[in-house]
Amino acid sequence: MTILPDPAASQALLIGAHDYESLAALPAVERNLAGLTRAFTDPELWGLPPTHCVALPQPSSAQDVLDTLNSVALRATDTLVVYYAGHGLIDPHSDELYLALPGSDQERLYSALPFEWVRRAILDPRIGARHKVVILDCCYSGRALTGGMSGTTQVVDHALIDGTSLMAASAKTRKALSPPGEEFTAFTGELITALTEGIVDGPSLLDMQTLYRHLYVTLAAKSRPLPQQGNRNTGGLIALARNRAHPTHRPQPPSRPAPKPRPAPKPPAPSPDRTPDTRGKEQPQATAPRQHATPEAARTDGQRHSGRSASVRTRTLAVVSAALLVAGVSTTLALLNGSHRESDGKSKGGVTEATYNAAVGHVLKPGGKKGGTLKFINAADADSWDPQRGYYGFVWNFARYYARQLVTYDPESKGVELTPDLATTKARISNDGRTYTYTLSKGATWEDGSPVTSKDIKYGIERLWAPDVISGGPSYLQQALDPDGTYRGPYKDTSPTGLKAIETPNPRTIVFKLPRANGDFEQMLAMVAASPVKRSQDTKAKYGLRPFSSGPYKFRSYSPGKSLELVRNPHWQPSSDPIRKALPDKISVTITNNQGSVDAALLKGSHDLALSPSKLGPLGRTAMLSDSDRNKNLDTPRSGFVRYAGFPQAVKPMGNIHCRRAVIHAADRRSLQTALGGRVTGGDLAPNLLPPGIKGADPTFDPYGVLKNGGKPNVAKARDELKACGRPDGFSTRIAVRNDRPPEVYAAEALQSALAKVGIKAEVEQFDGARSSDIVGVPAEVKRRGYGIVIAGWGADFPTGQAFWRPLVDSRLQPPSGSYNLAGVDSPAIDKLLAEAIAEPDPDKAGEAYEQINHKVADNAYYLPFVYEKYVSWRSPRLTDVHVSPAYGAYDYARLGVSGT
Repeated sequence: MTILPDPAASQALLIGAHDYESLAALPAVERNLAGLTRAFTDPELWGLPPTHCVALPQPSSAQDVLDTLNSVALRATDTLVVYYAGHGLIDPHSDELYLALPGSDQERLYSALPFEWVRRAILDPRIGARHKVVILDCCYSGRALTGGMSGTTQVVDHALIDGTSLMAASAKTRKALSPPGEEFTAFTGELITALTEGIVDGPSLLDMQTLYRHLYVTLAAKSRPLPQQGNRNTGGLIALARNRAHPTHRPQPPSRPAPKPRPAPKPPAPSPDRTPDTRGKEQPQATAPRQHATPEAARTDGQRHSGRSASVRTRTLAVVSAALLVAGVSTTLALLNGSHRESDGKSKGGVTEATYNAAVGHVLKPGGKKGGTLKFINAADADSWDPQRGYYGFVWNFARYYARQLVTYDPESKGVELTPDLATTKARISNDGRTYTYTLSKGATWEDGSPVTSKDIKYGIERLWAPDVISGGPSYLQQALDPDGTYRGPYKDTSPTGLKAIETPNPRTIVFKLPRANGDFEQMLAMVAASPVKRSQDTKAKYGLRPFSSGPYKFRSYSPGKSLELVRNPHWQPSSDPIRKALPDKISVTITNNQGSVDAALLKGSHDLALSPSKLGPLGRTAMLSDSDRNKNLDTPRSGFVRYAGFPQAVKPMGNIHCRRAVIHAADRRSLQTALGGRVTGGDLAPNLLPPGIKGADPTFDPYGVLKNGGKPNVAKARDELKACGRPDGFSTRIAVRNDRPPEVYAAEALQSALAKVGIKAEVEQFDGARSSDIVGVPAEVKRRGYGIVIAGWGADFPTGQAFWRPLVDSRLQPPSGSYNLAGVDSPAIDKLLAEAIAEPDPDKAGEAYEQINHKVADNAYYLPFVYEKYVSWRSPRLTDVHVSPAYGAYDYARLGVSGT
């Protein structure tokens, strides 16, 4: 439970360097210290005594800092907070982070303070503080989370008693930001605002996890560097202030009566998610977030479920009941299975009658007219509207209103076929599969009337090589065109040649030269990250605030975190664009930061659909599914994700194939499906890992009899496999699950219950979902914690086997953190099939290899698939030309009209 640290037993040290002999001045840092001092000592927020909040501006030396830190830290018995703001420097030999002091410079690194020394001082065994918080506002501060090459370990891995939390203002390769003219630095300014003004709809106490997620969303909305966080044990629950925006703590008149007992704090709202509406990798919301992905995004559907004090039977009943209540299944199944006609998904034409699932496999109300305003609403803003920075699935879909690509997905296709967009035809590919040539069609223009040229496309793609300025976004094109990372990006490389792998012999011709053949290269060019950018209009890190349009709409206004409005681009020529219908006159987006407000607006009819269509909350799902009039405007398509468990082979006894097979046979798929939301809102039973819609997928491939047995466990086979693995009486293991995903927790407990019936004792351990990439994404950490089963989900960034399989099974793709190969698959046969499929230009032949991989993955029992995920999406009766695009896992926004009634 989150409680506010005792001010009398806590200490804070605020270190800042604002004026330097050799580095640029940072005047805002001095104001940072004053602002945080006011926040920490405010009696209505935390109430540290002034003598317990020590500011150390302009420290004279490393010894000055460490002596002061030692003195302050020894006085803390509850919570110690250490804050630093200033320049961050990097040792080029060890990659370690150094904190700059007034006399420091990069050429004399010994004049700065190694963060390692600060780490050691904070973790000194003599310090008796139960909680320790480190906040770094400097360039490259994310390095404090990973340690340097010196081999030192993380602060967050050395909690001495209860918990440690470290929050960094930027990623390990990114600079922090001090915006000119603003009172504080970007990161600390948002932190001070959150502490002093509170967080609407947040819990009653502002703990580190809540603050991090709020700062992430707020900074992302302003296209500013994104923070990083690491928590150890209960570190994420360390509170720094009362939430002034919470009803419990709102200011009252002086004569107010004695306050009522405070309610228990709400669980922190998780950070914005990419699933299931995104086509990208799921941050198992990164996260602490990966640099090029975003944290997870929907509000949780219920209270966290510890499951520690109840019996297995009681917990299982609670799991099933909670899942049914969340999904509204009690009324949903009767309605959707009986009283309303469900689309068969086989119609070749459009349908005019709104019915349940009418937009799945059909075009609902085709032939809409021009006019009107299409009104989106969403609980979260984009990670960035910059085509090269966005990684949310709804951004990739929405950005096509103002950004075009050489090729895109054919809206007339029932599958995911590519078709020309800016190009006249698909690529002319050389015989060796390494050269792709395109000719641009005539008539494509920017919003100022100038033509879109091949150089514009090249420049847009080159921006992906500037991660210090253009953070986020997918990295596929860098890997395909410059696998050795030799290009420095357009802001550092000012030569006329630019990225050598792309040639522009004339304004209408562009040639891509790949070091190695990749049959999915056109799929990568269909991503919005390959959109053109006009060099003269590039505002670098601020481009997401006002992208320059090459599509039918342009930005009229944008208020980050609040609203966005697009209007027609008068220079767009319909004859040059075979894809976009451009039916509405205007497109508006309302951003509420509250899922309940989204559901209420859709129920009321004031908006047409959620921008993130899968994010219909519990209120909206229940109300709409249980209303026979409203549910005819619902669709429950597959998201493209599969929910599953991975078996880390490095954790005993999961290295034994028979032990893994025992778990698979013992699993009760029906209870897992129910825990995740049921058939309607959770998904279809998954007999194998590869979801439908990807070449090589076979939904009838049922190696473990899941469909044959109706999802029931096969206890007899499970016991046979236990005997074969030498554990006839079962074994003990741990199930790891994110604590910010109640349905996944329910699934973990349902699996725990089923395994107990064959003697497998599985302890469910919830971990900080915001730190997935550096907990379950680090094989050594998984082994240390003894996680034999990890609950997860996955969806391909583009609909091919390469995008799906490589992160899950490619032994050559093993990053030190953020790994998605949970099972530790290391199979030369699978690696060989992957290499052949990636180089194969024929999608059908590549699909054959991906099908073989699916069989090998199933045969070796690396993963336990649960469901092919589905979600509930609402469409307004006003909408025309509505259909769910398999390519985007959502409605095809570029085709929608609003002339319906």
